[in-house]
Amino acid sequence: MEENGKYLVFALCKGRLAFKTLELLEKIGIHCEEIKDKDSRKLVFVNEELKVKFFLAKGPDVPTYVEHGAADIGVVGSDIIMEENRRVYEVLDLGFGKCRMCVCGPESARELLQHRERIRVATKYPTIAKDYFFNVKNQTVDMIKLNGSVELGPIVGLSDVIVDIVETGGTLRENGLDVLEEICPLSARVIVNQVSMKMQNERIEQIINALRESIE
Repeated sequence: MEENGKYLVFALCKGRLAFKTLELLEKIGIHCEEIKDKDSRKLVFVNEELKVKFFLAKGPDVPTYVEHGAADIGVVGSDIIMEENRRVYEVLDLGFGKCRMCVCGPESARELLQHRERIRVATKYPTIAKDYFFNVKNQTVDMIKLNGSVELGPIVGLSDVIVDIVETGGTLRENGLDVLEEICPLSARVIVNQVSMKMQNERIEQIINALRESIE
């Protein structure tokens, strides 16, 4: 990446994932003190000694930055990798941020799934949902894209079921919904720009191997 010079650039998903990632990177000797300053208005954080840069981005944007070479390495949930479907290398499962992508709804909707009837599905993840229903279940569905609380879908009659991330299932139970089918497990993953993997292979491989050893 000529525009980055000798710097290795990390794009981290804002929130808990970023803090967990930084903790893990510190274990292998990669740190950046200025990113810990909660009052800082900086957008890019630098460790000049190690020649690394960090920036925080919204989850769906991380694979975009990595695909286009604005970042060499990204850390983001596997749900976003699947949904965005960007041209990046997925190289490591970090083992934290674990949850599940599930089909959820009222118990009465279970029969609709079993009989593969045409149903309405509300979700923030239409790509994942389409792949599951069309290619795994061979079930015809009408997809409804939502950005907010998808649990509302079945409650107000917008959809029969939802496809969403489930951690504990507490919100579902409070609203009379259940996990009806599990699509796949999810966790935080490391992704790498395809050109960076070739141009800075040795450095990136060292980091990946160190991370792998630290989580085993």
